Amino acid sequence: MSQRVLTGITTSGTPHLGNYVGAIRPAVAASRESGVESFLFLADYHALIKCDDPARVSRSRLQIAATWLACGLDPDRVTFYRQSDIPEIAELNWLLTCVTAKGLMNRAHAYKAAMDANHAQGQEEDAGVTMGLFCYPVLMAADILMFNAHRVPVGRDQVQHIEMARDIASRFNHLYGNGRELFVLPQAQIDEAVAVLPGLDGRKMSKSYDNTLPLFEGGARALRETVARIVTDSRLPGEPKTVEGSALVMIHDSVATPDERAAFHADLRGWLGWGEAKARTTALLEAHLAPMRQRYENLMARPDSIEDALIVGARKARALATPFLEELRQAVGLGRLSGAAAGRGASAGGSSADSAAGTSERLAVFKQYREGDGRFYFKLSAHDGRVLLQSEGFEGGREAGQWVKRVRSEGLPAAQQAPVALGEGVDWATVDKALQRLMAHDAQQAEAAPRAQAT
Repeated sequence: MSQRVLTGITTSGTPHLGNYVGAIRPAVAASRESGVESFLFLADYHALIKCDDPARVSRSRLQIAATWLACGLDPDRVTFYRQSDIPEIAELNWLLTCVTAKGLMNRAHAYKAAMDANHAQGQEEDAGVTMGLFCYPVLMAADILMFNAHRVPVGRDQVQHIEMARDIASRFNHLYGNGRELFVLPQAQIDEAVAVLPGLDGRKMSKSYDNTLPLFEGGARALRETVARIVTDSRLPGEPKTVEGSALVMIHDSVATPDERAAFHADLRGWLGWGEAKARTTALLEAHLAPMRQRYENLMARPDSIEDALIVGARKARALATPFLEELRQAVGLGRLSGAAAGRGASAGGSSADSAAGTSERLAVFKQYREGDGRFYFKLSAHDGRVLLQSEGFEGGREAGQWVKRVRSEGLPAAQQAPVALGEGVDWATVDKALQRLMAHDAQQAEAAPRAQAT
C-alpha cells in the first residue's frame, strides 16, 4: 500500500542552506521512493501569520517554488501546490476549528513562547498575539488531514503539531465518523540522519536569528563571504581543533561524502587552520550548489513556467480535496439537499444522470504513473484515498492503460485476471462494489451525452 508523505515550507523569507538540508533535500529524495505519494506545498497562508509585507510573501513564494524545482523536484511525480490555491483547506480548517478545544491550543509551543516573551517584557500576556498565531496548529492539521497524509517529516520542535493533528482527527472521527475513520492519524517522521544545521553563531540556523547561509541568492560571492563569518574558536593553525559541536564542521559535513568528512576531521585534529577550513568548506558547498543555482536562476527568469507547474499541482490536489471535503460536509450535516430528489429518480422527472450527480464525486479513481524503476503502474483508489488495487510494473504505458480500460469496462472478472494486488485490508467484495459504481456512472454519462448534444 502506498504511503502519503506531506511537507510544506512557509513562504516568509528566502530559502537558506538549513531549509535545503533539513527539508527540501530529504523531501525530494523521498519523492523518488517507490510506493510513496508525495505532497509538497508552499505554506503561504501560514506566512501571513509571520509576515505582513505582501511584497515579501509574493517574492518568497516565487523563490521557494523555484528552489524546490531547482533541487530536483519532479512535478510529474508529486503533487506540488500552493496552499492558497486549495480553497478546501480553508474550509476544512473551519470544520476542524469547531471540534478543537481551546485548552489544546493554549498548550501550543508558539503561543506559550509568545506569552512568555510578553511576561518577560512586562506586557499583557496576549499582546501582539493574533488568532492566526493562536490557531496555527489547526491550519497545520487541515494541511495534513486534507490529504490523509500518513507521514509528515518534521524537526523535533514540530512534533507537537503532529500530535495535535492526531488529537483533532480523532475527535472529528469520534463525532462524525459513524464508525468510519474519516481521517488517517498522521505520524511524525523524524529522520535522525537529517542534520539540523547551526547558523553562523552556532545557534539553530534561522531567519529569526539572522544567522543563515544563503542557498542561491547572491551567488558564489555571497556564499564565500557568509562562510567567512562563521564563528570558530581561537585555536591557531597547527593546534588540534575540536570537531564535535563546531558549526563550521557541521555545515561542511551536511554536503560532504563520508570520505570527505573523515579527511576534514582528521586534518582539523592535526594541522589545519580555521581559515583554510573555511576555504575548503566554501569550495565544497560551491561544488554542490552551483549546478542547482544555475537551474534556479533559469527558473527565476521564467516565472510563468513555475506558475504553470503550480497550477497543474493545484488541479491534482483539488481532484482529491474536492470529493473528500464533500464527504466531510455530508458527515457534519452540510451536504447537498438533492439526495431525496435523486432517490425519486425518473418518477420525479429527473434523469438517471441527474441521480448519479450526488454520488459521482465519491467514485473510486484509476491513476496511471511511472516509477523511478522506469516501469509503468496503475492503481485504483477509493474516494478517501485508500488503495483498492495496485498493479505490478509494465514495460510500457500502453499495456498499463489497456488493463485500466479493461478493468473499468468489464469489472471484477477482469480485475481478478489482471496482474494486481489488493490494497491492505481490502477484499474483492469492496473492489467489486467500487467498480460497479464506477461502471454505472460511466454508463449514465454515456447515456446523457447524446441528450445533452440534442438540447
